[in-house]
Formats: sequence, structure tokens, C-alpha cells
Amino acid sequence: MASMNSGHPFCDPVFDIRGKVVLIAGAGGGLGQVIAESLSARGAKLVLFDSNPEKIMEIAARIPEAVTETASITDSMAIEKAVHLAVETFGELNGAINSTGIFSMGESALLEEAEFRKCIDINLTGAFLFSQATMKAMKENGGRIIHLASVSSFVSNTHYAAYASSKAALSHLVRVLGREWAPFNILVNAIGPAMVETPMSAGNLQDPEYRENVLSVIPAGRLGLAEDLIGTVILLLSNGGSFIAGQTIYVDGGRTLV
Repeated sequence: MASMNSGHPFCDPVFDIRGKVVLIAGAGGGLGQVIAESLSARGAKLVLFDSNPEKIMEIAARIPEAVTETASITDSMAIEKAVHLAVETFGELNGAINSTGIFSMGESALLEEAEFRKCIDINLTGAFLFSQATMKAMKENGGRIIHLASVSSFVSNTHYAAYASSKAALSHLVRVLGREWAPFNILVNAIGPAMVETPMSAGNLQDPEYRENVLSVIPAGRLGLAEDLIGTVILLLSNGGSFIAGQTIYVDGGRTLV
């Protein structure tokens, strides 16, 4: 009898993602690149897109069976082009991960309208456009769509009016799409991490007071790591996640318990 591990180091049939074609938006970011490398190590075929062409080429150079597209999450035609690239290159699209986003802080009474609108446009409207475009490619054979939400989808932090609003709305968008598209076997879910130290958050976390305040409300006593998300990503892409729809799964060291 052949070993379950013959031919590839990650072959548990419950969590097997070998050969799955996955589109990753924001693949050049701190979370996106770790997700991309982890999925590639487990045999996935990847289409990587990001608004930063140099960064995306740098990531792709380290990943076998990956193609790239420069695109913005708010450009519906560019997203459709990336989806077309996935189908044209690999024959289908099985999964789509949206790891794009911007982080915004500011006292609510002084927050500029343009900053609020930008946060909603990228974190929410972009997620909707990404969902629409990828769903069309999955409608015949089913698939998985995963968005990166945040603990801010649930908890209320002061000075987070724009960011928390966008992430809370994203979480509810996932619920609506999860209900609408489950009949097509397109399962839409989100992952809500606690604060992870990435280029997007590094500036704020350099402030010792801010960093201490963040840590003080995470019962596990540490910041999140990009690697903490991989298990949940694999679950949602694999057979193990075949009955999960419309959920935001918090990977947060207990932050949403506080």
C-alpha cells in the first residue's frame, strides 16, 4: 500500500491542495507573499497580482508554476484580465484569495472624507469587484473565495472609524455572498487576523505606546505572524473546508474575546 506521503510532503487528502489553481490579489504584500509561498510549497498553481510590478516579479521568481499580472484591486477590468490569465494558463480557477488592503487611523472627528472613502474603496469595493470577477470563472465547477478581513470586523478600536467600517462591511459582504453563491458550490469566507507586523502596520508599531496597547488586548501576548494564517487558508481551499460558507474565522490569539 502506497504511503500517503509518497510523491509530495503534503498529501493528506483532507487538506490536499496539489494542482489547485489559485489567484492571489496583493501577493506582493506582507501577508500575500507568505501565503503564496506556502501554497506553492503544497503544490498549488498560482496567479499572482499586485499593483507593484517589481514586488510581484520578485515574489514570482521564488515560486514555481506561477504567472503574474499587475493590477489594482479597484480596477474591475484588470481583475478580469488576471482571472482570464489563470484560466488561459492553467485551464480553470479553483481558488481566489484577496490579501489586499490599506490601514488607516485617525481621530474620527478630524478624519478627512477622502481618507475614509479610500479605505472603503480598497478594502470593501475592491473585495466586491474581486469576488464578482472570480465567481464568474468558478460558476460552472465551483471554487473557494477567501478575503482577509480583520479583528476590526468585530471589535471597536478608537481612531479606527475608516478601517473598522471597511472590514466590518467586508465581513458582512462575505456573509451575503456566502449565502448567494453556496448553491453553485462557490464557498466565500474570510479570515480575521489580529495585528500582524507587516510593512502596512510597521510604522504604527514602531510607536512603543501603540505597540503596548495592541499587545495588551491580545490574550496570547504576542502579535500575529503571517504564518499563523496558513492553516486556515489551506482548510478553506481544501476538502476540509467543503461545508464552510459565509464565515469570518478569527485567527487572533483571543483578541475578539476581549
